[in-house]
Amino acid sequence: AKGLTVPIIRPKSFVGPERLGVFALLYDWAYTGHNFPMIGSGNNRYQLLDVEDLCDAIALSMTLPEEQVNDTFNIGASEFTTMKEDYQAVLDYAGHGKKVVGFPAAPAIWGLRVLDRLKLSPLYKWVYETASKDSFVSIEKAERQLDYAPKFSNKEALIRNFRWYLDNLSKFENASGVSHRVPWKQGAVGALKRFF
Repeated sequence: AKGLTVPIIRPKSFVGPERLGVFALLYDWAYTGHNFPMIGSGNNRYQLLDVEDLCDAIALSMTLPEEQVNDTFNIGASEFTTMKEDYQAVLDYAGHGKKVVGFPAAPAIWGLRVLDRLKLSPLYKWVYETASKDSFVSIEKAERQLDYAPKFSNKEALIRNFRWYLDNLSKFENASGVSHRVPWKQGAVGALKRFF
């Protein structure tokens, strides 16, 4: 788009109020006092993004001078640990003394592929194929050019979203679907809860 100012925001997976998706599984298991299964060891680093930080990045890209914003920016949390540690923060907040339990990635992925093909799992290929891998980006350009300063770490974003889930549970506890606004039907994955 020659002559136009076109900031491009590339967000990591984002969580926050009114955004549940796959994270509703974690929140449900935490709320009901269960351990939570993890594909792989959970020792991979997986950067998330709070939706409020995403909104801040968008606002900055719309209000700063053209020469600062006419670029591509990776957006994510600046503080994140491993998936196991970040998810454990939600289980700890729930207060039931439960833990993240890792499973060998290859057999877990094969099992989820079968369940996916049979339409018995809410997890789709991108989720189960990437959950055990590192996934993070540098946000230095956004920090430098946009003065982007994320307010929330992965743990804070997940706990904030979990609190929203708890506060609004009565509004959607009988609803389910495949959007990010309602909990997903857990299918065969939900049947595993009795073992956790």
